[in-house]
Amino acid sequence: MTRSYQIRTFGCQMNVHDSERLAGQLEDAGYVPADGGTPDVVVFNTCAVRENADNKLYGNLGNLRQVKGANPGMQIAVGGCLAQKDRGEIVKRAPWVDVVFGTHNIGSLPVLLERARHNAEAEVEILESLETFPSTLPARRDSAYSGWVSISVGCNNTCTFCIVPSLRGKERDRRPGEILSEVEALVAEGVLEVTLLGQNVNSYGVEFGERQAFSQLLRSCGSVDGLERVRFTSPHPAAFTDDVIDAMAETPNVCHQLHMPLQSGSDRVLKQMRRSYRAARFLSILDKVRAAMPEAAISTDIIVGFPGETEEDFQQTLDVVRQARFSSAFTFQYSKRPGTPAAEMAGQLPKEVVQERYDRLVQLQDEIALAENRALVGRKVELLVASGEGRKDTETDRMSGRARDGRLVHFTPTGPAVDRSVRPGDIVETMVTYGAPHHLVADGDLLTHRRTRAGDNTEAGTRPKTNGVTLGLPSFGRPATQPAPAENGCSR
Repeated sequence: MTRSYQIRTFGCQMNVHDSERLAGQLEDAGYVPADGGTPDVVVFNTCAVRENADNKLYGNLGNLRQVKGANPGMQIAVGGCLAQKDRGEIVKRAPWVDVVFGTHNIGSLPVLLERARHNAEAEVEILESLETFPSTLPARRDSAYSGWVSISVGCNNTCTFCIVPSLRGKERDRRPGEILSEVEALVAEGVLEVTLLGQNVNSYGVEFGERQAFSQLLRSCGSVDGLERVRFTSPHPAAFTDDVIDAMAETPNVCHQLHMPLQSGSDRVLKQMRRSYRAARFLSILDKVRAAMPEAAISTDIIVGFPGETEEDFQQTLDVVRQARFSSAFTFQYSKRPGTPAAEMAGQLPKEVVQERYDRLVQLQDEIALAENRALVGRKVELLVASGEGRKDTETDRMSGRARDGRLVHFTPTGPAVDRSVRPGDIVETMVTYGAPHHLVADGDLLTHRRTRAGDNTEAGTRPKTNGVTLGLPSFGRPATQPAPAENGCSR
């Protein structure tokens, strides 16, 4: 009998992409996505970085306890960073869980489920280091038009607020040929946009000794026929080099969008965070980016209330924000993460102090983003039409898409240029009529509309499936044609 699955993902883009890999493996093992009703297998792909991650997981597990009791044969699996951290503690607190697996062995899920079913007991498998790069595994993609492509896993930095290196391990770089082969496989399935994914994309290549590997990779993506947009996340200011700026500016399909985490504008706090750059260095990078790409949209991450942060430190953060003029910012209130050096530091700030500073930062950033977005009114933008981006699209009769600089635009899909109907995955051009802090609006008729294969696939409910690729030695340029993968999606 065919068994159905459901994956619930928490956390960052890494986890979202890992969930695509988990879905690919389950489907290769004969499972099908749950379509209503109670799934036979529920997989939680967890995050340990977010605040109250433990409470969120165990709350969800508690809600499923009675559901599982009423459905004999149902299985629950927990993977990801929280599983790597808590290990056997999950089964102790929630003994109705069948499988626990870590960040280094997501490829074990189908086997662990079968073993738990056969032995009628929980299976816990946590590897201490990566044995198989996740991208050698098959993936069922979430989107017909946009795809994640991992270029590295793990991180060699030691930021005092971050637990990722201890859970994801040291950085492991994927070979360029493997990356480009996966990009081409996605494009062959109709995907128009890829996002290159790594904890620190700028340090890509350190494992095989190529200092300019990332900029070369960006340029190589420019030669992939049919690939219209390339993005990447996340760079680290300490490792950001001029050759990457040149590659962004000179490669037509690389989007002029940069997410550059600031974390703090205070040099003293940056030192306490073990962020190996200072505010002046950060701002100089932004100046160079804008000199090469004046229209570039730059976003960031900022932590408010790091241990020992003074009002003077916070004012320095506000000063950098004023100078940087970010298009958007992910702002966080510092909270302790067990297992990180910052959790043991003196000077933990009261909640009310952190909240008050956070509110001031958000207000400033919203004012800046509003001014930046209003300046775009009257400008023509090219949009990759998206699904699920506009919460009010149904009631406003609009659709939503992302401009090349990453900004979210809600638009009216009308006018003589429309070819039959506009679908997610199509490309449209329109004129911005209104700017808000977190989005743009384009309420005029569309200027152009191009139907795409990605739009056809979205309309048909078809999602790309990519098999894992392993090519061996590092190289740049277009990958050679590879032999067909084995039936399970893994090279042997």
